[in-house]
Amino acid sequence: MEKTGDEMRKALARARELCRRYNSSEPDEALRRSILNELFGRDCGSIYIEPPFFCDIGTNIQIGENFYANFNVTILDCDKVNIGSSVMLAPGVQIYAVGHPIDPALRLGGPSVSETAPVNIGDNVWIGGNSVVLPGVSIGENSVIGAGSVVTKNIPAGVLAFGNPCRVIRAI
Repeated sequence: MEKTGDEMRKALARARELCRRYNSSEPDEALRRSILNELFGRDCGSIYIEPPFFCDIGTNIQIGENFYANFNVTILDCDKVNIGSSVMLAPGVQIYAVGHPIDPALRLGGPSVSETAPVNIGDNVWIGGNSVVLPGVSIGENSVIGAGSVVTKNIPAGVLAFGNPCRVIRAI
């Protein structure tokens, strides 16, 4: 169900406050897990995220077990972001399930005018530092995305891919 404008503003404010609390917290594992549980709306099990971490909603992010995100990860989750188990995100990774229209006339509506598409990342994926994953992209299981990549299209399972735009280099 799509959120109304007021519901979206409340969800954004909620996530911003929880991210602020998480990012300014002492390195207390129980406290940080509690904040992540509230942010994601579920028990986070073996999820570990180095602060600072930023997201839009939080509850649109589904993450499997044994997940690790290094410093400065951003997930814009105005649509679903599904991340499998045993996934690692290097520092500065950005995952976007939302963007703005290409048509300038549509963008005149301001920053609240957006287009969303879900992002899916399979099990056992490693995304290298400062990579960007764009809306609507899927990355297949057991793949590696090299540092600095801009993932604009789907990446199949079991490959090494990198570049701007990201492209498959070879099978793993």
